[in-house]
Amino acid sequence: MARNNSRRARHDFPDDGMLAFAGPGLLSGEGGGGSVRGYLLHRVKPHLPPWLAVGATGVAGALGHWRWADSAAAGVGLTLSSVLLTGATWWAGKATSQQRRLHSAITVAAGSAWLTAACLAGPTAGPLDDLFLMGGPVVALSWNVRMVLRRNDADPQGDGADKGLLEKVGLARAMLGTAKVEPNRVTAPVALAAGEQTNDDMAKSLGRIASALDLPTSAVRYNPDPDSSRRGELVIVPEDMLGDVVEWEGPSNLGGSIAEPLVIGRYDDGSPLQMWLPGDPEAGRNSTHVLVAGMSGSGKGDAALNLLTEILSRRDVIVWFSDPKAFQDFAPLRPGLDWAVEGGSPTEVMVAAVQAAIPARTRWLGAHGYRQWVPEAAEQQTSREHTCRPDGRPCGCPGMPFLVAWWEEAANTLRNMGDDAFTGITQEARSAGMAAFVSLQRPSYDQMSTSTRASLPSVIALGCDPRDEGFVLSDDVLAAGARPGAWGNRRPGYCYVVSPGIPEDRYASPGRTFRFTHRAVEVMELLAQWAQRNGATTDPVTAGAVSAVAGTAYTGRAQPGDEQPAPLRAVQEDEPMDNSGLLVDPEDAGIDPEADLPGSEQGDDTPIFGQETGRKPTPEEARQLFARALEEFESNGQMIVGPKDFMDWCERNNLSRPWVSARLKEAAENGRLEPTNTTGRWRIVPTLAAA
Repeated sequence: MARNNSRRARHDFPDDGMLAFAGPGLLSGEGGGGSVRGYLLHRVKPHLPPWLAVGATGVAGALGHWRWADSAAAGVGLTLSSVLLTGATWWAGKATSQQRRLHSAITVAAGSAWLTAACLAGPTAGPLDDLFLMGGPVVALSWNVRMVLRRNDADPQGDGADKGLLEKVGLARAMLGTAKVEPNRVTAPVALAAGEQTNDDMAKSLGRIASALDLPTSAVRYNPDPDSSRRGELVIVPEDMLGDVVEWEGPSNLGGSIAEPLVIGRYDDGSPLQMWLPGDPEAGRNSTHVLVAGMSGSGKGDAALNLLTEILSRRDVIVWFSDPKAFQDFAPLRPGLDWAVEGGSPTEVMVAAVQAAIPARTRWLGAHGYRQWVPEAAEQQTSREHTCRPDGRPCGCPGMPFLVAWWEEAANTLRNMGDDAFTGITQEARSAGMAAFVSLQRPSYDQMSTSTRASLPSVIALGCDPRDEGFVLSDDVLAAGARPGAWGNRRPGYCYVVSPGIPEDRYASPGRTFRFTHRAVEVMELLAQWAQRNGATTDPVTAGAVSAVAGTAYTGRAQPGDEQPAPLRAVQEDEPMDNSGLLVDPEDAGIDPEADLPGSEQGDDTPIFGQETGRKPTPEEARQLFARALEEFESNGQMIVGPKDFMDWCERNNLSRPWVSARLKEAAENGRLEPTNTTGRWRIVPTLAAA
């Protein structure tokens, strides 16, 4: 349907409109033949109609005189016809510009008056022949001059500019310049009336322009001139090339650098949809963080898969990934991730680890002379220009790969940790060679702090509720014609991409990501294997910083040959029960079942969880028990704890909850625990880091 509409609009443009779609012959300069005569004929043809009209008027006058020379009734009829034709011309010209309307009416009035006189008196009677020989060429030339001025690029807003299209949408005094026609894209300069109209008026009229051209709203955009409040470019894409689904066939640049563009789809004019993560000092491009936003069913999963497959296919990047949905969409890629967690407490640890890695990475980059991360930073440092040695000799330090920290379905993490959980990361991580990805359905202010949102320079805006457009795109992009609310979840994969490196006039151009189907699973698995064998590994500086926070919770990427990713190694099926041997715990093996129970001890009346009494250990015994409990949690990779995590442990050791709360506070004072953003939750500081 979109193609049919576009084809119809291509032929139904008004003849007096400036935005006419040129055919391939006209664009290439082809004429009626390959000779000079053919070329000249091709150039002259547009100017012949006025001259043909003048000649036809002379012939009609001679024939009319031969027919009606002595007829009084013919004189009355010709006079009335002349008046009616002039009036009809004036009435028909109301949809065109004022200059064209007046010019047309004067031409018709002059021609019909001469024709009436020639029919009655004769074409050579009195001054009629001289008027024809002088006035006819003047009238024809006036139309030729008008055509030349209309096509003059040097004066796009002069009197000759055709304003028919803009008059229809309420911008009668605005001027359109000569259109630049490209494959499936028309661009025309616009000059609005000085002192009367602004670029905001043009932005508000885009819907009516789309209606006049019989195109979807997203096919018409306006790019205002940053140096003027009344000039810009009107962009029209007549055919929606996004209607055809394009399946993902593999990464665009296997083995390339993360500094090279990530290709994730295509624009509506067929050009590639791409973005960059690291900055480029030579190009003047800043590094970026990315917000991926879209309502359920809008294609957010496919957009994430496009990005993640492109990232994992590069040789100098590692990825830390959090997905509360247990990697439902990303399971084939999980072996290629350097660190993967499934939400909850492990995600809190990852957030704390990223916060700890930022200053360590920034310090390393500064010591080696990097103002920002560049691909050379990921290689072994063998240059005198990038050395941390005070004598200037090459230091030979291992390189530092780019780091992507991704929080999928981040609304879950934000609910647990607070709406400013990522604020410090997004404000500081760009200078540390890191890119943060935050993906959620609705980045409203009650879920994400305004500081975090302002620190996410890049956004992939998929379909959303019309009321949420302002949460994902800036007012300038919306004013230019971007409308993600027009799609909702009816066009999965349709999106707008705003990011450093993309020309600003592309921000309001819709694109569509590649579609991932079941046929892509095998390719993704091969890509994950490639990343295991050829991808970057964590540098010592980053690994040391994260291990000091996460301890054994950070295991690194699974190695080739592992049956499952390293983060899953702790999730094993229960061992089959061995029914041989003693049916009692080894520590109870020496107890005589016939012996009397020991007497009561001091502290037996202390309340514990769900019981009336409990035993209070000696201070030394308490410290040892609690230290042993923290070591057990740490060895199991559980680095976030609170009183509820000690319930089973307290029951086993007959200890009270108030006693545990006191020990938690004491451990925090000794540096073994650190408070988290969640009240009553503590992060275990690894043993070596605490020491």
